[in-house]
Amino acid sequence: MAGLFPSGQIMFRNILVPVNFTTDNKKALDIAVKIAANEKGSVHLLHVVEIIANTTFTEFKEFYSKLEMRAQKRMDSLITLCKNDQVEILPTIFFGDRVEEILAFSKKRRIDLIVMNSHKISLDNPSQGWGTISYKIGILSQCPVMLVK
Repeated sequence: MAGLFPSGQIMFRNILVPVNFTTDNKKALDIAVKIAANEKGSVHLLHVVEIIANTTFTEFKEFYSKLEMRAQKRMDSLITLCKNDQVEILPTIFFGDRVEEILAFSKKRRIDLIVMNSHKISLDNPSQGWGTISYKIGILSQCPVMLVK
């Protein structure tokens, strides 16, 4: 959990940015890097490859290996765009359910803050966004979540 300065101010040193490689991911990573730089922290960049329902990893191993290689190249590019000498950016790729893997990673790595993209909710139909990954993470996470729009 986030530590406290003697003044009671919360500090976020261990930050998680889940990415899906949309153009908005850079904005979330930029924000996380700025926060981490102020706290002399690190940023974990996590991409989860969703496993096809009712199958096993080994059934589609070649397919998932190609997705992993593509994801690694995209992560490297994203890291290059947001490089900051004061912040270590640690990339990770997992396979499984996105929400479950993000929450498990957050708990296991003792993440202080999750910074992730969220789409804008229509005021005419606000319930439309309730099934999104960002909504689920915001509700279920045990640490603070910053949604970037």
